[in-house]
Amino acid sequence: MNRVLTIQLRRFGLPGAVLVLLAGTAGLYSRTVAWSGGWISLAMSLREYLMLMCPAALAAGAWLARQEHRAKVAELFAGTPRPRHQRVLSTLAAVGLAVTGGYLGVLAVTAPWIAGTARYLPGAAVAVAAVGVLAVIAAAWIGLAVGRLLPNPATAPVLAVIGLLAIVAGPAAFRQEWQSALASPSWGMSPFSEFQTVPGRASAAQAILAAALAVAGAILLAAGRWRTRAVALVPVVLGLVLSVAVMPRDHDNIVFDPVAQQLVCTGDAPRVCVGRVHAGLLPEVTPHARQALTLLARLPDPPTAVQEDTNDYLDDDNPLPGPDTVVFRLEVGGDGHLADPDHLLPRLLQAAGADAAACPEGYDVPVARAVGAYLAGRPPARDPQESPLVREPGGPPVPDYDAEATVLWEGLRQLPEAEALARVAAVRKAALECTGMTGLLDGGTR
Repeated sequence: MNRVLTIQLRRFGLPGAVLVLLAGTAGLYSRTVAWSGGWISLAMSLREYLMLMCPAALAAGAWLARQEHRAKVAELFAGTPRPRHQRVLSTLAAVGLAVTGGYLGVLAVTAPWIAGTARYLPGAAVAVAAVGVLAVIAAAWIGLAVGRLLPNPATAPVLAVIGLLAIVAGPAAFRQEWQSALASPSWGMSPFSEFQTVPGRASAAQAILAAALAVAGAILLAAGRWRTRAVALVPVVLGLVLSVAVMPRDHDNIVFDPVAQQLVCTGDAPRVCVGRVHAGLLPEVTPHARQALTLLARLPDPPTAVQEDTNDYLDDDNPLPGPDTVVFRLEVGGDGHLADPDHLLPRLLQAAGADAAACPEGYDVPVARAVGAYLAGRPPARDPQESPLVREPGGPPVPDYDAEATVLWEGLRQLPEAEALARVAAVRKAALECTGMTGLLDGGTR
């Protein structure tokens, strides 16, 4: 059996592995910024691009069946005294190992991209990746069975198109998020944040259904009569029932990992902290953070620490620190390192270190930017990490925050240093107390 398996891997398995590898690698490297923030982001993006790898595995299985039919390998094996189940097992093993190698190969060529900065490896990342292995095996075995039944040159490409449409459009037929997650192995896997995770029960439910589909494909391949092939419906029904029972009903697309949000801090003062998932970036953040604290030390009651905001836009469970701490959002670039490090210092100094989230209604963006630019000693500039404002059709003009901040910054520069710092301190105090920042830099003339 080992010899047969080796021959099938060499002759037929390699193309399937290469097809899956190319599909997944092309998808992942087209959007490195989506998964460069950590291992869970990589695992989820790997699962997201099952929308390409599963159709590729379907086509690979059907293509292998077609090749066996053309080479009359099945007839040759049927003439040997070896039992049918052994011949089927060798074929299943060859195809399964091939597509698994392709899937893991995608992980192997992407992991080094973030290995230098990714420190936190949650168990959920391993589970998410493992479900992907089952998904590509199931797709390949189903493709193999269909290709054996329909050994037509058009079977492989048609299966690939059907698989792609099923994965992309299938979840839209369901109203509940947990139902959509079962309908597609890539549903809900587009990472929104590095603090995101996938519940263990969700991965277990998806794994059960993928395993059931793989068993169904194996039965279809092994069965010699249509009546026997109908038995393939049994594992599908059982798998669907079990996966529905296991899948959490409150499963949402965005679930946060509290361990990833835990703070990792420098051992010396002044203290600088980032979320555990960003621990590898702490050496890159620390110099900018401590420079910001040095510049803010010219103000009365200045902050003495810097901390990443580990809450996200949809997660406000963690309380914000007090006024003695500068809070900021850490952005990871497509290379796994700090995104736009040159803009981190002005970002830390905006509103003289006061957090916009503490008082969003009274936060004046041009004033905050002008203050940060003055303390940083550079002109205001739009942060590349900020989304540009887009004017709605027929709506009011979009405010030019950069132009307004530049005017205020130039006004601050013309003042004596003591008076300029007094106004900067007034902006910080107003931002912390939610009393309104507008007009504090120009005497209310705006």
